[in-house]
Amino acid sequence: MPLNLRSGRTMRTAIFDMDGLLIDSEPLWREAEIAVFGSLGIRLTEDLCRRTMGLRIDEVVRYWHRQAPWNGPSREQVAEQVLDAVQRLIIEHGSLMEGARDTIADLYAQDARLAIASSSPLHLIKTVVEKFAIDRYFSVLHSAEHEIAGKPNPAVYRTTMSLLEADAQDCVAFEDSVLGVQAAKAAGATVVAVPAPEDALDPGFAVADVVLASLKDFSLDLVPRR
Repeated sequence: MPLNLRSGRTMRTAIFDMDGLLIDSEPLWREAEIAVFGSLGIRLTEDLCRRTMGLRIDEVVRYWHRQAPWNGPSREQVAEQVLDAVQRLIIEHGSLMEGARDTIADLYAQDARLAIASSSPLHLIKTVVEKFAIDRYFSVLHSAEHEIAGKPNPAVYRTTMSLLEADAQDCVAFEDSVLGVQAAKAAGATVVAVPAPEDALDPGFAVADVVLASLKDFSLDLVPRR
């Protein structure tokens, strides 16, 4: 049976972002970007890295190439260097976010269909779900690498909903970035935002239906009537 919300509405699907939402990987992405772009003479800081949080890696590379064009490796090669570094860091140091495993397991136990819709490439999504043995919970794993544009474009969510054969009004999306919240809202989902503490005051999160400090605080009772 699908989950019944307090409004009487039914939630049949839950769609999760991955980086910074399920896995504490944003610091690892920043570490990789600082190292790789530093080798090209671009001195990034953690705050500068937050400018591109939620974007696909090709869009991150294109952004910094516009800011400070470099000679040497192509943008595609730089993107691969970052991805290789992130994958290694996740395997060696990655950890799930607080409340992530319990939220996933609880929703799955109540017969919700679960999916991941991430800006990360599919091979990285698979690395994460296999490392933490959560792959069995998800019906769909979908990457924005296969879309015409990444978040905040809603394409990754719309395709995920299609693969799930789900109506947007029956979907709850979980996001940690403003760009992700914008993408999920544009796709028609109810949005639960779980921003990092340093980003919690960003006014961009105001469009989310629910804003939480952690996934451990999530309850179906918090999801508002639409």
